[in-house]
Amino acid sequence: MSYSIHTIDPYTSFSYNRELDLAHSVIMKRMLIKGLIALASIWLAACGCLYHFMRQPPEKFARVMAHVPAPVAFLVLPFETLWIHARTGDLQKGDIAPDFSLTKLDKSGQVQLSALTASHRPVALIFGSYT
Repeated sequence: MSYSIHTIDPYTSFSYNRELDLAHSVIMKRMLIKGLIALASIWLAACGCLYHFMRQPPEKFARVMAHVPAPVAFLVLPFETLWIHARTGDLQKGDIAPDFSLTKLDKSGQVQLSALTASHRPVALIFGSYT
């Protein structure tokens, strides 16, 4: 029987393990950076989609939001900020109001702004709660 004794040089072994550890940490950092970039890209895409649908008519926006879990929309995405920017419009002081129609309080019919302004008299719109 023949036995061979292998001696391990502690300096060489340490250097080899250190190089492996450094290579492993570099790989882990790269994977972490790629993962963060992927998450940021997904977040930006979700914000862009949400903003796009916020600029649509309310019925279409409601259909989309019915499929989005509430915590995702309100906790993960900047919902309020996007809503404020998406729904501000572009009217300036002195611009002519866009035409719209509203249902009367007694639900007997609708009132259209253009019908009220046809007589070229001023119309005052008061928005508030009467409850």
